[in-house]
Amino acid sequence: MRDLAFSLFSRAPRWVRGLALCVLAGLTLPACAQMAGRGGALPPAVMDALNRAQVPASALSALVISVDPDAHERLRHRAGTPVNPASVMKLVTTYAAIDMLGSDFTWNTRFYTDGAVENGVLRGNLYVRGGGDPKLVLERIQAAYLALQAKGVRVILGDMVLDHSAFELPAIDPGAFDGEALRPYNATPDALLVNFKSVILTFQPDPANGVAYVVSEPPMAGLAVDATVPLSRTACGDWRSAVQARFDDPDRIRFEGRYPQNCGELKWPVAYQQPASYAARAMEGLWRASGGSITGRVRDGVMPAEVQLLHEARSLPLSEIIVDVNQWSNNVMAQQVFLTLGQLALPQTATPQLALMAPGSAADRMVPSRPARFELSREVVTDWWKRTFGPRVPGPVLDNGSGLSREERITPEALAGLLRHAARHPQGSQFVQSLSVAGVSGTAARLARGNQSAARGNAWVKTGTLRDVTGIAGYVNAVNGARYAVVGFVNHPNAPAARPALDALLEWTASQPD
Repeated sequence: MRDLAFSLFSRAPRWVRGLALCVLAGLTLPACAQMAGRGGALPPAVMDALNRAQVPASALSALVISVDPDAHERLRHRAGTPVNPASVMKLVTTYAAIDMLGSDFTWNTRFYTDGAVENGVLRGNLYVRGGGDPKLVLERIQAAYLALQAKGVRVILGDMVLDHSAFELPAIDPGAFDGEALRPYNATPDALLVNFKSVILTFQPDPANGVAYVVSEPPMAGLAVDATVPLSRTACGDWRSAVQARFDDPDRIRFEGRYPQNCGELKWPVAYQQPASYAARAMEGLWRASGGSITGRVRDGVMPAEVQLLHEARSLPLSEIIVDVNQWSNNVMAQQVFLTLGQLALPQTATPQLALMAPGSAADRMVPSRPARFELSREVVTDWWKRTFGPRVPGPVLDNGSGLSREERITPEALAGLLRHAARHPQGSQFVQSLSVAGVSGTAARLARGNQSAARGNAWVKTGTLRDVTGIAGYVNAVNGARYAVVGFVNHPNAPAARPALDALLEWTASQPD
């Protein structure tokens, strides 16, 4: 009988054997549950969630390690396995930017002319040269226009020429990744990225008149949008399908269905159906809406050498840009940052953290004459990784720096090393504050929802999701007073169903006892 019991015990799952030995040692079940993840065995709550999702433990890769120099590990499970990180790859891009550019780095959109300004009239062309600003949204374009008008440019007797040449990118089909060309998350990068190339449609139901009024922004030259759509009394449900929007004509957006009045007022951001002409249409529409006039065309072109600067519009600082990148997982903003890194000159020395050596050193290392390209960015970030982490930590496989890729790879071990390095960085607090707070903000607001959750408000993380990927990485303050770097990924066809396993990993880490 004893031999049979031993045989059954030896064939039991490792975590079950660990709990049994823990109980025999006189510890309570809760304490045993805390111990179960140490040394490699997955915590029971994580295993339960994987089982419910029908995902094997071999599809999970995870590492939980103290950020302190002693590097005490709480959990290691396939931590050296390269995985597709989805949007968690944005941590590499944003931390590389903090380290190499500095948190105060800004982009510039510059306005030039080849003519002269007199009595409110610009006799000549206005050139708008994009500098890669990741968040050149409507309000900031309007502010730049008002500044130009305050300097006397109210009528342009010429063309407005949009110069995108700071980025040198191949033609990209925005629907190539997943067939969703009209989803704003698929917007493609641009040196003059105007309002993420998106149109915001606002539906305002008026039951008395039986219609919903449609308000669109920005004002787009040459684009007509149906002003109303009939109302229906159906449930809100899939209201986007119900309105039967037609986006096949770049000069018009039509609605052939009905808008459910029970939805109330809702907004629908859509990527403009002809992205190549978006900037010209939006810049002209905004110029005219601001009270300016123009006799010529708004067109793409390259700025000539003999021009004079009229106005310089600075972007938000990098510290604010990466909040949108990490908290809201903005793909095109991440790619804008990644491309900017490709304009840095490779250092002639192996000294790390060159960007922090002196004020303005990042700007001094920019090569404005070299157009940004993804291959240059991969070269610069790969070099930075080697200088920062050394040859013992394998670097990531990079594509576009946003995680919107089937090619990018990184190990949990490498990401945990990045997180630990960032925790000691002079500007590391800006990096940490760019992350979502579990149960509170950003894409992590849906995590740690329970009132008794130890992770709620105590975990700063970046989430990632693709068709076969779910992931999480960041920091957790545990009840024992320690701060841990936590990394977990599931690469599996059922990965979306396994998200609760990563939530359980956060909860287990936050609940660590002394």
